[in-house]
Amino acid sequence: EHPEGPHCCPHFHRAVELVGKRWTGAILYVLIHSERPLRFSEIAHAVPDLSDRLLSERMKELEASGIVERHVTASKPIKVEYELTDRGRELSPALSELKLWADRWLN
Repeated sequence: EHPEGPHCCPHFHRAVELVGKRWTGAILYVLIHSERPLRFSEIAHAVPDLSDRLLSERMKELEASGIVERHVTASKPIKVEYELTDRGRELSPALSELKLWADRWLN
């Protein structure tokens, strides 16, 4: 009990910091709305103003957080694809609500 008022939940804060990081929401949006795993170039094409360097950084963060899985196919040339894990897919309802809010209030 905190008599001085509500405090921010640390789990909520971590979640917001993670998905609210610059470009991360856009990357997640693209992955959530894809019917299949996507290659790096496909994600880059779907989020046009995002640099390859920053996309690479964000993908590594999402992979380290267990939100995205990276699959490497030992073909020639090597094929790398990304897809959401179950943990990542569970963000879908929250991000859908955020999109509805954005469509209503930020247009």
